[in-house]
Amino acid sequence: MNSVSSIDVAQHTLLVFAVILSAGAITSFIAEKLRIPDIVLFMLAGITLGPAMAGAIDVSATSALNQIILIFGASYILFDGGATLRFSVLKEVWITVVVIATIGVLITAAITGLAAQWILGLPLITALLLGSTIASTDPATLIPVFRQVRIKDRVAQAVMSESALNDAMGAIITVTLLSLAMGSGHFSLGHSLAELVKESGIGILAGAMMGYLAVVFIAHERLGFLQQHLPLVSLLVVVGAYLGAADFHASGFMGVFVAGLFIGNRESFGYRLTHSQQEGLQDFIETTALIMRMFIFILLGSQVNFGLIKEHLWGALAIVLVFMVVARPLTVFLCAGIDRRARWSRNELLFMCWTRETGVIPGALAGLLLGMRVPGAELIASVTFIAILVTIMLQATTTQWVAKKLNLLEEPPQLPAQDAPGQ
Repeated sequence: MNSVSSIDVAQHTLLVFAVILSAGAITSFIAEKLRIPDIVLFMLAGITLGPAMAGAIDVSATSALNQIILIFGASYILFDGGATLRFSVLKEVWITVVVIATIGVLITAAITGLAAQWILGLPLITALLLGSTIASTDPATLIPVFRQVRIKDRVAQAVMSESALNDAMGAIITVTLLSLAMGSGHFSLGHSLAELVKESGIGILAGAMMGYLAVVFIAHERLGFLQQHLPLVSLLVVVGAYLGAADFHASGFMGVFVAGLFIGNRESFGYRLTHSQQEGLQDFIETTALIMRMFIFILLGSQVNFGLIKEHLWGALAIVLVFMVVARPLTVFLCAGIDRRARWSRNELLFMCWTRETGVIPGALAGLLLGMRVPGAELIASVTFIAILVTIMLQATTTQWVAKKLNLLEEPPQLPAQDAPGQ
């Protein structure tokens, strides 16, 4: 009986996978023809195929399968994003990245939380918990957008790097406020900063170690015995960097991002691959990242709780509006505007104000609060899902238009194969 039940579950899971891949292939083709970010259509496809409409996809947000897809998918997308960045560019913008991903998250959380308290009449601790849940940006959303829309290099790399770093800060603030809301802790600025440094530092160290070892084993003249298994290495690096950091209660997402950064910048360490190896690795990474985007955003769309959204719609929309047009611009101008080394132009700052989609990480934090039955968790979850829907549908689809208006679009560079992004 149990074996039959297990087979049924396995077959149902395969059917769900087939539906997601089929819907993803079709919507990806349509997105390419319409020249809009594919994640937008993936999410719309998920909403259409989810339990509220067609019922073809019904995967619980708290299931092990969903968590595996979210963790590995977001990790691989981050790895892909890290591989596209360049050390030379990051040297110019690292101050902005660090400040906006730490102090900036606090500013965004505080402004959004105070707005939620005023608009919905929430207790202060619940309102701040809401603000901290949606304060971090989402690399799984931003990186694919910048894959499709070519923005001025340093702007794109600053935004992607910020999104990779600020999930740790958002999680730390949320967990700290959660302990206060549950009556099991007290706020300590020093402790919170120490936790941030620890989580980020261990994540960076784990990613650097995995990334460098991978570079040696695939590109070293004598030790490169894995040269013929580059796709396998990319999978092992993602899993190893994430778990290596997570085992020490650090940011696994930071680990995979840094690992990708090391592999993408392997020539800085004196290691090269042949032209065919580079092309093969790039094709595998891009294809795998595309499949992960399909699964993440189609599943995310299928899990939208329309009952919760309807119940809190107008108040949540007001909070998201403050979040987008007040909290984010203030955060950017206060944090990036002081970076004299980067010398950001007004147009660059305005673009960063607009580009801050909410997605996987805030959704996971909202799910955590629901699972722990935190007071006000259902309202927080509904506002989070509305923030995800609004920012992805509105901001992701208008990224290219805004960049064009601000004169920040770049033509695809004609570079030799060994210098192509991600190589």
